[in-house]
Amino acid sequence: MTMHESLTASDSHGEAAVERQSVYVYEAPVRVWHWVNAFAIFTLALTGYFIGSPLPAVPGEASANFLMGYIRFAHFAAGQVLAVFLLLRIYWAFVGNVHARQIFYVPFWKGQYWKEWWHEVKWYTFLTSKPKKYVGHNPLAQFTMFLAFTLPLVFMVVTGFALYSEGAGRDSWEYALFGWVFSIFPNSQDLHTWHHLGMWVILLFVMVHIYVAVREDIMSRQSIISSMISGERMFKDRED
Repeated sequence: MTMHESLTASDSHGEAAVERQSVYVYEAPVRVWHWVNAFAIFTLALTGYFIGSPLPAVPGEASANFLMGYIRFAHFAAGQVLAVFLLLRIYWAFVGNVHARQIFYVPFWKGQYWKEWWHEVKWYTFLTSKPKKYVGHNPLAQFTMFLAFTLPLVFMVVTGFALYSEGAGRDSWEYALFGWVFSIFPNSQDLHTWHHLGMWVILLFVMVHIYVAVREDIMSRQSIISSMISGERMFKDRED
């Protein structure tokens, strides 16, 4: 959805209203989820790395150390926080504004979407000099968020709880809900490997996401980073 489509309006006399220079895009629940999610992913990636590649040794007597236990506890706690907030985020996609559900689908059936998607590809690869304005995510961002973040995030939650159910036991609610994953990955080590690879997919997305957000704040015609703090998207000019 372009800025022109979203910001122009008519008053009661049918005359065009003055085009606003900012619009409220991201509601408070979306912004809270974004930052809680960022903290949880950072904690999960850091602790997950050490779970996959444990420290070779710790100082002092073994009976006096519980370092890996604390690391695993932090990992499990962050994973549960991530899962709860993901469920709340899915709920908000139904009750929030139109921008709250952009990361959960790609309108592949719309020709105009792919036309604008291709324009964004050229913009990010420095093949066009002027970006378009968008109130929410631009088409390429929506595409990338869905394929490289939303789907991998769901995969990580499902596989994470499946792995946790191994320790919790077959009579646990975790195994009752996620034990079916082992019918797809009968070898637990395979599931560990895929879960580990999923971490790198999300980390690569995070690195690109941060780069693009900073780049867009500098080079594009609308604010990006501050929008996820205030909820307002500011526009730098009045042109379409």
